[in-house]
Amino acid sequence: MKILVVFVFVFLFGVNLAFAEKGTFVDTIQFIQYLDESTAIEEVKKKNLDIYYSRIPAELIQDTDTQNLQIHYTTGGSFSILVNPAEGEKFNPFSIQKIRFALNYLIDRKLIVDELMSGYGVVMSSNYGPYDPDFLLIVSEIEKFHFRYNPELANSMITQGLVEAGAQKIDGKWMYGNEPITVTFFIRNDDPVRNSIGEVISSELEKIGFTVKKDFGDLNKAYVLVYGSDPADLAWSLYTEGYAGRSAFVKYDPLGLAQMYAPWYSNMPGFNNPQYWNYKNPQLDGVTQKIYSSNYTSYEQRAVLIREATTLGVNESVRIFLAAKIDPFVVNKDIKGVINDFGGGIQTRFTPINSRSDEPTLKIGVKQIYQGAWNPVRGLADAYSKNIWDTLYDPGMFKNPYSGQNFPVRQDWKVETAGPNQKLDVPSDAISWDPTLQKWVSSNGKKAISKVTYDLVWSNWHNGQKMDMNDVLYSIYFAQEWGSAQTPDDKTFDPEYTPTASQSAKTLIAVRPIDDDTIEVYVDFWHFDESEIADWGGVWVTMPWEVMTAMEQAVLDGKASFSRTDAQAKSLNWFSLIIPRDAQLVRQYLEEFSASGVVPKSLQGFENDANSRYAGTILWIEQKNHAVISNGPFYLDSYSPEARTITIKSFDDPTYPYPAGYWSKFEDVSLPQITDISVPEKIAKGITLDIPITTVHATDLYYFVNDGTGAEVTSGIIPIQNDFAQILLSPEITSSMDGGNDLKVYAISDSVLKPDIYTTSFSVLDSIDDEFEETILSQEKTKAQLDYGPIFIILGLIIVGTVLYVRKSRKRRLIH
Repeated sequence: MKILVVFVFVFLFGVNLAFAEKGTFVDTIQFIQYLDESTAIEEVKKKNLDIYYSRIPAELIQDTDTQNLQIHYTTGGSFSILVNPAEGEKFNPFSIQKIRFALNYLIDRKLIVDELMSGYGVVMSSNYGPYDPDFLLIVSEIEKFHFRYNPELANSMITQGLVEAGAQKIDGKWMYGNEPITVTFFIRNDDPVRNSIGEVISSELEKIGFTVKKDFGDLNKAYVLVYGSDPADLAWSLYTEGYAGRSAFVKYDPLGLAQMYAPWYSNMPGFNNPQYWNYKNPQLDGVTQKIYSSNYTSYEQRAVLIREATTLGVNESVRIFLAAKIDPFVVNKDIKGVINDFGGGIQTRFTPINSRSDEPTLKIGVKQIYQGAWNPVRGLADAYSKNIWDTLYDPGMFKNPYSGQNFPVRQDWKVETAGPNQKLDVPSDAISWDPTLQKWVSSNGKKAISKVTYDLVWSNWHNGQKMDMNDVLYSIYFAQEWGSAQTPDDKTFDPEYTPTASQSAKTLIAVRPIDDDTIEVYVDFWHFDESEIADWGGVWVTMPWEVMTAMEQAVLDGKASFSRTDAQAKSLNWFSLIIPRDAQLVRQYLEEFSASGVVPKSLQGFENDANSRYAGTILWIEQKNHAVISNGPFYLDSYSPEARTITIKSFDDPTYPYPAGYWSKFEDVSLPQITDISVPEKIAKGITLDIPITTVHATDLYYFVNDGTGAEVTSGIIPIQNDFAQILLSPEITSSMDGGNDLKVYAISDSVLKPDIYTTSFSVLDSIDDEFEETILSQEKTKAQLDYGPIFIILGLIIVGTVLYVRKSRKRRLIH
């Protein structure tokens, strides 16, 4: 198998791949902090910056000369409100589900999109926005909530909840136990849009009768006040969250619903810190864990679970979504090779790797140069750090930036599966880590749903040491050791990492190294897309085992913590390999290991040159003053807090497998588009409504018709043939309609999963004027002619095209 894979690589990519010395076009990238967007946009125009990695406010785009700029619009980000549901010593109105849910009607999402975001967004009511592949699965469920700005309804619901809890409204102010009910709203004032969202919602809360205490700050303050405090202390009630999108576009998202709604994922108030009050919801945990671990037997069963989890999460309203962002980003016109990932935007890992410039150095402006912590266990959580980290490592596999489909990068695969209802035998010489016995044990007699064989494409680590199977074995040990249930006196537990790691660790049955770069992995996991099975069982690693070993020992010795939550609770440092203090801590442990000849117990019994590994990493830390070592096309050269810059350099190494330009195939994409659609302003009840639609690059149309209350009237999926499709609403359907109705049409492609969206409104009347009736009759004749062969079809289309009604009230949102 290994020989075959090497042959395929050489055949596909030629001699350049085998002898590639540089995987990037530029030699150096400097990430430079620019807090002010107006300054940044001017610097990009002058080419003092090449790219700016933060959204530009719409008014700046509208008011600036864009002659020297490329404007790229990215989707995938969102705005939301995190609500504190804890019960504390003080009365918390948001501990009552009915009051949290009422906020959905108190918040004017349309105002947020149209005014605060200047139209650069789409109203959003759940975790999935309109540009997410799973959005079309949940549209009907979301519409059932009839979310519209309705302060009267919100006031009624809140009043009912507060009165039932024993509160009173006196002189327009809500009181509880003779004290005003005070809401502490933490508002991100480092983001103008979130600052405005906070102010608008605060005003609505005050109108209802709450006393609002506004607290302002940035992400660093949020880490302490919101994410780092005990929710029962009620130091905050609401928080203006913002998500920048994913690192990549995902076709079958296994984690989004868990991350945004389910307690087990450690992203809900309390964050699974055992010393804090924690939000609990076993039903949401159960459903989202099924989605995460692919505990279903078909696409249809998955869709049912997606809808169920979405409904539960929206009902609970601990995290309330407001808008999906359409963010403008600027790039100097002379920069070539920018790739706009549907999930990660232009900040995708491919843009720095593929960008071309006349200069050897690329300068990228960032809003913040450093927040959070740099460690691969439970760090690298903020967008600022992750955007840089994504350029420093190669993943085993990645997602196509436009379809979300998995493809191999550094691990090719072959899947065998007996699932979803059968199992395969596991060979007796396959092994797994036993956290109780603290050793590798035979898997004799075990069975597994799927087997994945991986051929791994090694290279040198950035410090010059060669990657090998020991890196993989250590990572498997770590996942099973730290992902196992906590026992008394068990130190290998982290409140953020362990609950999430346990979901995958319990499905890993065994592994079987075959040779130096081939390994079999046996998992209890099935998916209708075999590449998802390969993704689940993937064993690729992004940091050397010796760095991970030193970090692990430091955490076990109580000198630092992997996660923010654990660090906050224990008053320890949040481990960050980019900081000299923590890098020197890693170095100290490696020197001790080297002096005493210590090798991790998970690697004992396997061939290993530990001394070379220790010496290489110690030297790296001495030279670089950081411990960030990986295997990607760039390496971290330096971090300068004083200059607010991070510098990365091309990893010019003969073992690196991909030549510069390899990812240029992702530069261009053909987006599905609705090029023409005709919908009348008015129709009469009982007619057949025929809506012809012309498209390009689209394969299917999804449509939804809703009445004035938001209730669904009808919906459907139509295949597109020769760039043409028709929506037909039968007389039975139009007879049931009355008054104003909304139509939403989504044009999608099998290979490019970003829909083109068209929305409009039309009225259904009992009777209409003569002129309009004449038009209806013409359309009915056209419909009759469509049944009489190709000639009449063409004639019918011509007639329809000439008598289509004047469209006065349509709105169109096309993002190309």
